[in-house]
Amino acid sequence: MADIVDTAVNAGSFSTLVAAVKAAGLVDTLKGKGPFTVFAPTDEAFAKLPEGTVDGLLKDIPKLKKILTYHVVSGKVMASDVTKLKSAKTVEGSEVKIDASKGVKVNESTVTTADVAADNGVIHIIDTVLIPA
Repeated sequence: MADIVDTAVNAGSFSTLVAAVKAAGLVDTLKGKGPFTVFAPTDEAFAKLPEGTVDGLLKDIPKLKKILTYHVVSGKVMASDVTKLKSAKTVEGSEVKIDASKGVKVNESTVTTADVAADNGVIHIIDTVLIPA
C-alpha cells in the first residue's frame, strides 16, 4: 500500500490537492507516521471554487496551510466510526460538522467515496472544498 500522498497521486483525480499540499510544504507531514484521516476534495471540488481562488491560495501559503489542515483529522477514522460522530476536531484546530443522516456530509460537502485505505491512514473523497470559518 502507499501513504496518503502517493495514494492521492495514484488516484489521478487529486492533482489540485496534491499541488496544494506540495505548495504548502505538507508532503512530509502527510507521508509521516500518522495515522491521518483526510477528507480529500477532488479536482472537480476545487473547480467549484470562484475563479482565481486556487491561484490566490497558492500565493498565500499560511491561508492555504490553514485550509488544507482543516481537511485532516488525527487518527484513522473509518466510515463506520464517522457515522457515530457529530463533529471532528481537525489538525487546523477547529471542528468540522458531521451529519450521517442521509449519506455522510462533512460541513456542506458530501463524502462520495469512503475508506480509501493508505499505509498511514484513510482518505474519504469529498465533492466540495472545506473552508474554515
